[in-house]
Amino acid sequence: MRKNSIKNTRINSEVQRELSEIISRELKDPRIHPMTTVISVEVTPDLKFCKAYISVLGNEEAGKDTIQGLRSAVGFIRTQLARRINLRNTPELTFILDQSIEYGVNMTRLINEVTAGLSDETQTEEEIAEEIPEEDCEA
Repeated sequence: MRKNSIKNTRINSEVQRELSEIISRELKDPRIHPMTTVISVEVTPDLKFCKAYISVLGNEEAGKDTIQGLRSAVGFIRTQLARRINLRNTPELTFILDQSIEYGVNMTRLINEVTAGLSDETQTEEEIAEEIPEEDCEA
């Protein structure tokens, strides 16, 4: 099975959906932040290993605590995943903290600050034209 085959894509999306449900509804660990999202999942073609990219809405400490909680509950999560998805092999799970959403939000905020500063400093052509007296325009 190739890495980008239709079957592998279907398995990735099914594992992602089930992992998200297990993490949000089944786990009772207080270290796991309630706003935890499974961003993407990559299952190897031989179904032996799985990388799950996790995003946590909160500070950096909450993200580290959530990853620690998930790593300590990996046996339970894998057992639940095996019960829910009928695969030949249940993959070994690796959780990776993904901060791309926070990075994107931060960049958008910075861009908005810069564009707001530029719009305050510069005037549009219409405002400049209104300030010029009409006598100067006819000459």
